[in-house]
Parts: sequence; structure tokens; C-alpha cells
Amino acid sequence: MNHNLFVALRAAFPHDLTATAVETDNGLHYSWQDLERASAMLANLLSDLDLPPRSRVAVQVEKSVEAMLLYLATLRAGHVFLPLNTAYQSAEVAYFVGNAEPAVVVCTGKNFGWVSKIAFQAGTRHVFTLNDDRTGSLLERAAHHSDQHTPAHCGPDDLAAILYTSGTTGRSKGAMLTHDNLFSNARMLKDYWGWVPGDVLIHALPIFHVHGLFVALHGALLNGSPMLWHAKFDPKRVIADMARASVFMGVPTLYVRMLAEPTLTRAAVARMRLFIAGSAPLLIETFKDWQTRTGHTILERYGMSETAMLTSNPYAADARYGGQSERRGATVGFPLPGVSLRVQDDAGHTLGVDEVGGIQVKGPNVFKAYWRMPEKTAEEFTADGFFKTGDVGAVDARGYVRIVGRSKDLIISGGYNVYPAEVESFINEMPGVAESALVGVPHPDFGEVGVAVVIAKPGTHVAPDAVVAALKASLANFKVPKQCFVVAELPRNTMGKVQKNLLRDQYKALFVPA
Repeated sequence: MNHNLFVALRAAFPHDLTATAVETDNGLHYSWQDLERASAMLANLLSDLDLPPRSRVAVQVEKSVEAMLLYLATLRAGHVFLPLNTAYQSAEVAYFVGNAEPAVVVCTGKNFGWVSKIAFQAGTRHVFTLNDDRTGSLLERAAHHSDQHTPAHCGPDDLAAILYTSGTTGRSKGAMLTHDNLFSNARMLKDYWGWVPGDVLIHALPIFHVHGLFVALHGALLNGSPMLWHAKFDPKRVIADMARASVFMGVPTLYVRMLAEPTLTRAAVARMRLFIAGSAPLLIETFKDWQTRTGHTILERYGMSETAMLTSNPYAADARYGGQSERRGATVGFPLPGVSLRVQDDAGHTLGVDEVGGIQVKGPNVFKAYWRMPEKTAEEFTADGFFKTGDVGAVDARGYVRIVGRSKDLIISGGYNVYPAEVESFINEMPGVAESALVGVPHPDFGEVGVAVVIAKPGTHVAPDAVVAALKASLANFKVPKQCFVVAELPRNTMGKVQKNLLRDQYKALFVPA
């Protein structure tokens, strides 16, 4: 049996290959036949390069349908896809290329000069360009190849992709994901999220990340569903497309931006079936505002580069949890079918209901190892095979998982554990506050203390001293930040996550001289 993920995705294409598979935001239409033929031509190009088996194909390009086709072609040819964030600069790209040693690098034409220099110095033999306007040397070369291609034979544990973690602490790690990791997760989500014939996906996410590349793309392809493709997120255009779509996946920032649009009404989303949020915490205020404004309840879920999706609020009644079907704000739902999840303390004891500790998981979707980091791999897995996610959370009496924060974000002040998410939830409920972040900084007496960084809602004023005073009335003193700052914006990565490492660096000398 061929376990090549492309084979499973291709088998789900509809019978009518002339139907539209992808419609772009600039009016281009790609049929299912176009996806079949173009991915075959690109796969034949890769095969013609006489690459070693399971070669890495590193890709740093802007979002386009052709970039998606390159991903499918890489799978089809039996090689390993290595997507790189478009925000990465030369030092970061040099690390990834040096570490992964790709046989092929694909970049935008404007970056060819510096990217090719890095690649050739690292021993990469082939560097192509691909632009978001359907130009570049990759397509020029592929145009001369056959549009017929037999997918390479892959075993279930053969490597399909490497996703590098963000590297906010230490060196970035390459999570090695197999064909079976990705297919098992996609197949399970197809059922759990109730994909049905006739579904149409609005794809407005980047495709260098697990959310857009795997969760959204695999979901649509495995259901044979057409996609309305947005290269860049424009809230007005996305809302307009909801009149002919049924599924939307986004990060919390996208929901906030759509809520600011007067065109977001119940009538505008009447055809929609499902709104999914992930990749960053969804504020309870956003959750409630969306519910009130649209009549839809956002389904929040939880996943990682190393695991794809792990938990989800239910789409429909979940028989494993007494038929519960409520999508609960401030939670990420239940462990998905096939996923084992537990919460443990630092001593390795499994904790009970509502007890906060480290989240550990096991399942067919969990990656096998970090690329060329056997010591780090061994460190991140328990003796009985559970992956230590690095996230801190708890499971309530009904089975819902709640994420408190990252273990690296934990603040230990005077010997007491302070979980930023708990303090942030209080701050975010205060009048005039749009969002907050709590970080730990060095302190001569307590070792570490919290510093709150707050964004005010437009047209409002938030006094830092008032924030601290209000917290003192609600929380134990060791949880109260020693200082509060009101800023215009929080630093974020491309998926909308607040980069707390940058905030820690910014405020680290507040109490202890640098």
C-alpha cells in the first residue's frame, strides 16, 4: 500500500475534475484538473533533478496557489517539504538551510541574490524562484515537463515535512512529520468537524505554518471542497466571500479585525457552517462578541508544529464525553479521538481535575523526532512515549482542556508560581482594556516579578496604576505585577502570537541593572 499523503488527497478529488478547486482573490480559477496536472509537472521537475531520496525542499515564498502546488508536488515526488516563514531574514535562513541541508531551495525573485548565496555556500545544488504572480524560474522549468506522474511510494513513517519551531528560546528545532502523522490528523478532523459535500473553505491563512498548510489545506482537499483563496487577509473581502462559503479558519487577530467591520452581520454569515480559531489564545471578549454579532459560536482548538491538532471544542455531540456539544470559551475543548492527553507535575505525577501542570500528549499525529537533535528529542519525550508540549494547563471535571500558558512563560516570584494567563484574564476584563500580556523579569528580592503590558481600546484611557490597584483587590499579592505599561501595540509573530520573549528583553532591566 502506498502511504504517500498526496495519494490520499488526490483520491478525494471530485469526479468532475473540470470544476473549480481554487478561486483566488484576484479572479483566477484553478480546476481540480489544473491541480492534478500542475503538481505532476512540478513533481517531474523534481524527479528530473536526480535528487537523493527524501531530499528536503526548502521554500520561502509569498502565498500563492503555485506555492501550494509545489507542496503537493514535493509530497507526490516523495521528498520532504520545508516551509519557511516569509518574515525570516538572512541569519535565520542561513541557520535553517545549514541545519536541514536542502537539495532544493525556492525563494522569491527579489530575494534570489542573498538566498542563493546562502544556499550555494551550504551545498544546495538547485535554487529556483517563484513569485506570487505566476512567474519565476521554477514554473519556467516545470513547463517543459510531462503532466503525467506516478506518485512515489512512501511508507507510513516516511518523512513528509519538517516544520521549524519559532526558536524564541534557544535554537529552532525541526519537527519531523511523517505521511501518517499528517494523514491521520486530517482524516480525523474531517469527521470531527463535520465536513460535508458542498462545503467551501475561505483560505486566508499563511501556508508556511501548520494551521494554513496542514489543517486548512488538507481539510478542503480531503473533502474535495473548493477554496476561496486570499493571498492577504482583507476583512471586508473575506466577509463578502462568506455569502458563498461555509468554513473559515483564522487566528484570533483576524476575528478582531472582522468585528471592527460594519459589514459583519448575521445576514452576511447566514450561509456559514463553522468558524474555527487557533494558533494563539482567543480572548473571551472576542468569543462573546462574535457570538452576539453573528449568532455563530467560534470553535477553538489547540495544536502545535510537532503534533498538528491535539484538542478541539466539539462541532457536534461527543459521545466520549457524555454527548456534550458545548463550545466553551477560554477552553480548547476535548482531546481529539486517538489522542491521549494528561497533565503532570514536575515530579512526573499525573494531576487531578483543575490541577495545573505540564500538558503531555501521545497519538498517531505526534511527530517522531527533532531533525538531527537526538538529545533534545529524548529530553522532550517521557519514558512511556508522551510528548511534553511545553504548555501548562488543566482539565476540568467535564473534560475540557484549558491552556494556562507556556512553561517558559511561567513566572516564579518569591517561590510562588504565577501563570500569566490567569492574571491576563483579570486585566482583559477591566474597562478600556483591549488586550494584555504579563511577563516575568529579574528582581533582586523575589528572583522574578511580573510586568503587565496593556493595550487600551480605541478612544479610551487606561491608567497603569489603576490596573495594578484593581489586581491587588482581586488576586494574591504575589500574582500582582510590580509595574504596568500601556502601549500602542504588542509585538507579534506572523500568526498573531504575542512574542513575550521580546517583551522580557525590553523590560528585563527594570529592577536589576543590565
